[in-house]
Formats: sequence, C-alpha cells, structure tokens
Amino acid sequence: KGVWWDQRALDQPRSQAFGSRGSGGNSKDPRSAGIPKGEGAVPAAGLELCNNLPMRTGSATSLSSAIVNQRLQELVKLFRERTDKVKEKLTDPDITSDDESPATSPAKPAPAPAPVPPPGGEPEGDKSAGDEHYCEMLCCKFKCRPWLYHLKNYQFPSSIDPFTNLMYVLWLFFVVMAWNWNCWLIPVRWAFPYQTPSNIHCWLFMDYLCDLIYLLDILVFQTRLQFVRGGDIITDKKAMKEHYLQSERFKMDVVCLLPLDFLYFKVGVNPLLRFPRCLKVSWSLQNQAEHQLQQVVIRTTAYLLYCLHVNSCLYYWASDYEGLGSTTWVYDGEGNSYIRCYYWAVKTLITIGGLPDPKTLFEIVFQLLNYFTGVFAFSVMIGQMRDVVGAATAGQTYYRSCMDSTIKYMNFYRIPKPVQNRVKMWYEYTWHSQGMLDELELLVQLPDKMRLDIAIDVNYNIVSKVALFQGCDRQMIFDMLKRLRSVVYLPSDYVCKKGEIGREMYIIQAGQVQVLGGPDGKTVLVTLKAGSVFGEISLLAAGGGNRRTANVVAHGFANLFILDKKDLNEILVHYPESQKLLRKKARKMLNTNNKPRDEKAPGDPLIIRPKVDTPKLFQAALAASGRMGHKGPLAQLRWRLKEMQAAQVSVGRIDVPLCGTSVDEVSEAPP
Repeated sequence: KGVWWDQRALDQPRSQAFGSRGSGGNSKDPRSAGIPKGEGAVPAAGLELCNNLPMRTGSATSLSSAIVNQRLQELVKLFRERTDKVKEKLTDPDITSDDESPATSPAKPAPAPAPVPPPGGEPEGDKSAGDEHYCEMLCCKFKCRPWLYHLKNYQFPSSIDPFTNLMYVLWLFFVVMAWNWNCWLIPVRWAFPYQTPSNIHCWLFMDYLCDLIYLLDILVFQTRLQFVRGGDIITDKKAMKEHYLQSERFKMDVVCLLPLDFLYFKVGVNPLLRFPRCLKVSWSLQNQAEHQLQQVVIRTTAYLLYCLHVNSCLYYWASDYEGLGSTTWVYDGEGNSYIRCYYWAVKTLITIGGLPDPKTLFEIVFQLLNYFTGVFAFSVMIGQMRDVVGAATAGQTYYRSCMDSTIKYMNFYRIPKPVQNRVKMWYEYTWHSQGMLDELELLVQLPDKMRLDIAIDVNYNIVSKVALFQGCDRQMIFDMLKRLRSVVYLPSDYVCKKGEIGREMYIIQAGQVQVLGGPDGKTVLVTLKAGSVFGEISLLAAGGGNRRTANVVAHGFANLFILDKKDLNEILVHYPESQKLLRKKARKMLNTNNKPRDEKAPGDPLIIRPKVDTPKLFQAALAASGRMGHKGPLAQLRWRLKEMQAAQVSVGRIDVPLCGTSVDEVSEAPP
C-alpha cells in the first residue's frame, strides 16, 4: 500500500537505483538518495517490497491471469446466453425480450404511513379534539366530536355546483318550502277569514322568515353558483357574481322581494300585496329543484291540486261577494268552509255535474269561466298522463312488438313448436333479467369515454382475473372491455360443441355451465360458475388448432360475456408487446395442459413411422417368459425390445402443440 514505482528506476541495477545519485547520498537510506521524486524515487515504506521484486512480480502475474480467466469465463457465459436467446428467437419469432409483460404505466405511489404516536399518548391538540364524550341518555361513552365542533370548523364553499352539491340541494328544500308557503296560503288568507287580528303576528313572522330565506338565497347561494362559459366551468368568485347580476334570474329575484309590505300602513295587512313572492319558482326552482326530482307524475298532480285550491278560494270569494247563503248557487256558510268549497271546485273543474244552476249574471259568468278552465286543465292533465305512461312503457312496447314480429316470422315459415317455445322463453327471460333486449342499443348513444367508464365498473373485475390477460397493458384491457357483448343462454343450450372452431372467449356473468365429456359425451367433467372464464386461448390460436374437444352446456339460465377473436385482433394491432406476451402465455398454458392423443390428426408430419404392433401370440410368450425371470432367449429378447423402444421414444418423438381453448385438443406425434 502506498508504493509507487518509476519505470526508469526499475530498468537500472538495484545498486544504482537505490544508491546515491547525487552528492551526500546514502546507499542504505533511500530517503537520502539523490533521485528526485517522480524520476525513479521510491518511498521508504516500499523498500522491503522492492528488495523482493521477483517474488512480487510472480504473484501479480498469477493474480492478473486469474482475473483474465475469470473475465473470459464471464464472456463465454454471456456469449452462450446470447446464443440461446438468438436460437429461441429463431424458433419463436414472438419472443423479443426476457420480460414477461410490457412496461405498464406507473402506479400512484402508496400513501405514506401514518406517524406512530409517541408512547406518552396523543399530542395535546389531538387529545382535545378526540376526547371521549359522555351521553347521559345512553349512559355510555363514545369517541365522537360534537356537532358544535364541526359547525365551528365548517368553511362555506367559495363555489357551488348546482347539480351535485348536497348542501345546495338541502338549501333548495328550504327555498321550496318558503315558496309553497306563499303560493298556497296567500290565496287562503285573502279569500277565507283565517287571518284575524289575534293571530296576525304569527302570519307576519312566517312571511318575513320566508323573505329572509329568499334574501339569503340571493346574497349567499346564487352568487356562488358555477356556470359554463365556452366549455369551461367557471369557479371564480367575481365572475360568478357578475354572471348572476347580469342574468334574468337576478331581475326576477329582485321583483319577488319588492317591499310592498310598506303599503300595509295605508291599506292594511292585505295578503295580495305579497303575490310577487310566488314568481320565484319559475326562475330558480323550476330549473333546479325539478331537475333534482324528475317526477313528471308528481309534478302534474301538484299542478292540478293547486288549480283546484285556487278555484276553491275564488268560489268562496264569489260567495262572499254575492252573500253567503243568498242563493242556491253560492256557499251557504255551513260546515268547514275550505273543504266544502274545495269539493265544489273539484266537481266544477272535472265537469262531473250535479251543481245548482247560477241565478245572477255574476254567477253565470263565473261558472262559465270555471267550465272553460276545467276543460283546459283536464285535457292538459290527460295529455301529460298519456305521455308519462307512454314514456314509461316504451321499452315494454318495443319488447312486445319485437316478440310479436318474431312469432309471426316463425309461424310463416312453420318453425317447430319446441323451437318457438324456446324463442319465447328467451325473450321473456332477457326482458325480465335485463329490462332490455340489447344493451348495446342503450350504450351506443353514449360518448366513448362514458361507455368505457360503465364497462370498467361492470366488467373490469371479471376480466382482470383472467390469467391470460394478467400483465398486459392496462389500456388494452380497457379497449377490450368495450368489445364485450352480453348473451343469454337457456337451460340445456350448447355454448360450444365438440369439433367446432373456437372463435370466442366466454366469461360467465351469472348462472352456471357444465363441461361434458366421456365416451358418451354426457359425463359432467366440471361445472363452471359465475366469474369463470373458458375458451380464452382460442383467441390467439393459429393454423387451425383451435377445435373444441368437449361440449359446454348451460346448466340453467346463463348470462355470458363474449369476446370475438376478430375484435381482439383489431385491438392487438395497436399493442404489439401485449400481443407477443399473450401468445407466449397461450403456449405455456397449452404445454401445461398438453396430453398425448390416441389418434394422429391427418396432415401432421411423421418423422419416424410407428412400428407394427407385436402379434398377440408373441406377446403371450413374452408375458410367460416374465414369470421365468431373465433366463432364456425370450426374456433376453424382451429386454432388448424394451431398450430399443425407450431409445426410439427418446429420439424420434415429436410434439406438435396446437393453440386452442382450455378445453381444446392438443395434438402430439406418436413415436
């Protein structure tokens, strides 16, 4: 260590190299030598090593030769591995690398683990927030932060999505209640004598509470509603406020809150002065609250009930104008005034009849207006109900029309009754299980991104468990999900038959299927349940080696997802690495499930012809010689035949794997 050499010093004799080069040099002490540093000088620490130079040189040579030999061995090993890879590549063109799967998109890093609390307990701040609270009613302790804590720490959002924000939907409930108070009770307070000086303060309190809700809706919520401009969702506070102030909704909201209540001091407390409060629904609630609850029947019924409510109020006002009980047509003032007037309004608007004839000109005009209004309201209600019922039964009507057309077609061509019954059964089960005949007709109207989202939620958990597709590109699986189609099989229907060409992969969504085999072809080999996959290797089969070797029958009603080979090939064009991986996995699965066949498929090459079977008499003689041990010529001949047969199998046997499904055949050349 620390020894450095100068080549010129090594070339000189030892006495000259370590002697004095200048005056005053000491031949025994290399430190007093006249050799300058960098020109053959040797430090004092390496003097002993220099004296033993030949021995050290030999050690260094052996060490370097060992390193060279080790490096040569490594190079030989690398060249051998490279040769094996090239040979494998020539044999199998699909193999280009050692990787089992192509590189996928990097996953999101896992969240950092929570810090371990100190042994002394929780920090002071966390302890105060998560203390146990005692409930006197339940007489127990529970860890829960009080609602006051959440209320104090609540931050009002700077922008509100009017369609998905739950808080805004809850606020709309209060606005709707305030609007209903004004719409339903303003006519009642104006017509019926329910507002008296003794309870006027209760009515005014509810009126101004509704006004406060309207005002908060304008100042707090409407100025924070998001809107779309140029395809972008605007969430800026200033932009949202300007958008609301420049809209027609703001103008109508201001009209709704006109302070006409100051006229109370001049004309008295007249509920009709609050009529502008009813105009708010046509702007903020009709487009928002009804969007949250798309119930056409409920909305139509509510409109009809409100028309009857207003008509009953007008009838009491007309009776009071003419004088209660003055004629047979007006209200006589007996019983509950609102119920009796409402009953009269129902009979008038629906034109049931049985009403007393009006006597005066005012009564005749009022009754005519009621009849016209009733005919109009009743016709509108009938038309809307017809549209609602038609829209609700549109799918069922389409199902019935398709079924009737199919039955007419089968009757025209005289299809056998058993086949017709199975067709009817398929229609009924498909409609009751799915609510539609073809799911693709529903999804084809959606954008490609939405169809992908729905397919991922419905089918990804099933497809991701297929061993053939594990490790493939994630986007390739997403593209494949959009190509899956749902098919319903009836009991005892053949999903695939023995000898057919496999062109599809099947994923069991619901129900069970049975794999049949055996000599008679009716023995149940295995039962596949929901979530199982079969026929996946046939998607990558080539050269006609994808024939089915067993019958697959639906045990009951079975819903299956089917992926066609054509669709998969169109997808794999854009994912070459995944295509190579799938073919490699398919071969491995075939080699795992490979079993020799009794008969050779026609057209397979035979390198070594099979030998002629041994005659039965000769076999009996060989069997008899086996009882005699290894003595005699027959025993020796039998032993010799066994050796020749073993040598022939080891040399001449050729396996020819053919791609197919997991229940497909794999052919092997016999010896």
